Amino acid sequence: MYQFLDGIQSPQDVKRLTFSELSVLAAEIRKYLIESVAKTGGHLASNLGVVELTLALFKTLDLPNDSIIWDVGHQSYVHKLLTGRREQFDSLRKFGGLSGFPKSSESIYDAYNTGHSSTSISAALGMTRASDILGENRRAVAVIGDGALTGGMAFEALNDAGTYNKNFIVILNDNEMSIAKNVGGLSRYLTQLRVKPAYSKLKSELSKGISQVPYVGKPVLGGLKKVKDAFRQLLTQSTVFDDLGFTYLGPIDGHDLPFLCQILVRAQSISGPVLIHIKTKKGKGYKFAEDKPTAFHGVGVFEVETGESGKGGENYSKVLGRCLTDIATRDNRICAVVAAMPDGTGLGQFGKSFPDRFFDVGIAEQHAVTFAAGLAKKGLKPVVALYSSFLQRAYDQVLHDVCLQNLPVVFCVDRAGLVGEDGETHQGVFDMAFLSHMPNMTVLSPANFTEFTEMLNYATNEHNGPIAIRYPRGSVHYDYNGLPFTLGQPDVVSEGSEVCLLSAGHMLQTAMEARKILVNEGVSATVVNLRTLSPLKQDVICKLCGNHKLVVTLEDGVMQGGIGQQVLSLVPNGTQVLIKAHKNGIVPHGSLEQLYKMCGLDAETIAKEIIERIREEK
Repeated sequence: MYQFLDGIQSPQDVKRLTFSELSVLAAEIRKYLIESVAKTGGHLASNLGVVELTLALFKTLDLPNDSIIWDVGHQSYVHKLLTGRREQFDSLRKFGGLSGFPKSSESIYDAYNTGHSSTSISAALGMTRASDILGENRRAVAVIGDGALTGGMAFEALNDAGTYNKNFIVILNDNEMSIAKNVGGLSRYLTQLRVKPAYSKLKSELSKGISQVPYVGKPVLGGLKKVKDAFRQLLTQSTVFDDLGFTYLGPIDGHDLPFLCQILVRAQSISGPVLIHIKTKKGKGYKFAEDKPTAFHGVGVFEVETGESGKGGENYSKVLGRCLTDIATRDNRICAVVAAMPDGTGLGQFGKSFPDRFFDVGIAEQHAVTFAAGLAKKGLKPVVALYSSFLQRAYDQVLHDVCLQNLPVVFCVDRAGLVGEDGETHQGVFDMAFLSHMPNMTVLSPANFTEFTEMLNYATNEHNGPIAIRYPRGSVHYDYNGLPFTLGQPDVVSEGSEVCLLSAGHMLQTAMEARKILVNEGVSATVVNLRTLSPLKQDVICKLCGNHKLVVTLEDGVMQGGIGQQVLSLVPNGTQVLIKAHKNGIVPHGSLEQLYKMCGLDAETIAKEIIERIREEK
């Protein structure tokens, strides 16, 4: 039983509590989060860091009339707890349960769906300006982290927002890097001074009065501004936010709840855009998360008392890190480029082994790709490791800066296909469709770790031009002794006469499971591991399909523009083709087993459809 948390169902319940009561509530929230996420897995450290910030926003804003736009959104657990969803927390990230990110279909308090980084300021500014047009008295507050601020889209939005002449609030949650050094008593004093209503009113009236004096007003006003800027420069560092047109407040202790509320109230009275810079501690209140915030950013099930979780086995990310490090010892032209995910992509060790050839560019996928193009242009061999759903953000750069120039950039596309609990914003089901239609691009997909190693060696040592290797999250693979990898050459894993199953990447395991069911039903099936997904050669595909009654393609990607449609365009007219792929790519969160079954991409469903199709033909 909790003294205060048990009674919280809405922001109105938070508003009624005193600051001393809110302090107790903050401790209760942290205890609940640690115990709950330990059972379900999820994003822990980031949520422990925003407890006071969330309470301050709930205390000072008029929700749901006002809106909070959480950048990325993985730090919205506290928000969900306080908006009537606590009883559902045991279903967090499970099929049919609570999403790990804001979802407007879940609650009226989730104002905007997020999942990718650096979008909050753009969305909040659009919603704010829309309210102006509609004559509504609503505000949208963007909450963005220092990591997300490295994304170029955030600065595009800040640049636009700087011209807005009405109140608009951006909160920068800085839990890692230092943006400004003016922390201390002087900074706090200046911040308090600048947000006092009397100061804002005096500044506004003085500017208005002087500007109306003929011939003198504007020059004097400009002179006063220069004096003010010079004085401020003497006392404190100017920030890029000031230069963009924002009133900058901070840095502020993000765990000082009363002061946070004071700043938020005052910020709402300032005319024009305001950026509040708060400093928080990621993982606050749980020692293991404080000591290892990266490890507890996204965590599986763990023991609360020890912070220990189950040790993961071999996976594609680890294979990439080990294999690329080995290749780089023999070739000093090999470079690795990541976008704020060195450990997630498995390249942390590469960075330690070759710091001069390892580039973490921050959450800036567009820059990562074009930067790699620049490396390749000068004769280096860059390997860009990105999650599939994040590679989408650099579509134009892959096409314009790499493919059109036919540059030898290797794309290691991690988390391709379904990723499970992170849901629709993170499912990697579009990369095959958009990469396959790009000029000069070659796309490979391994069925196991051995093939992945062979493909990576080929891509870095032999291939000339852009090439992508897509592979799934974790250890999902089919371990068999196949033919050594050769570009464009599929591997016939099992031969039959009635049905030809063409599988892409890790779907080989599903194809073999489906074949077993078919054989038990008296259906003879050929299983082919395509390995090279694009470009497909017509003569190779037609030879594989042969005299089979039915050709079935299996892919962990969207149907439109995928492998199946390519095969359909290559086989002779009249050839029966069954395409097994994701219909539209919108796949919710849940376990992989549940999601594949829901999408009809499990072995039982595939085998059943094949049998029905063959019987229809007879």
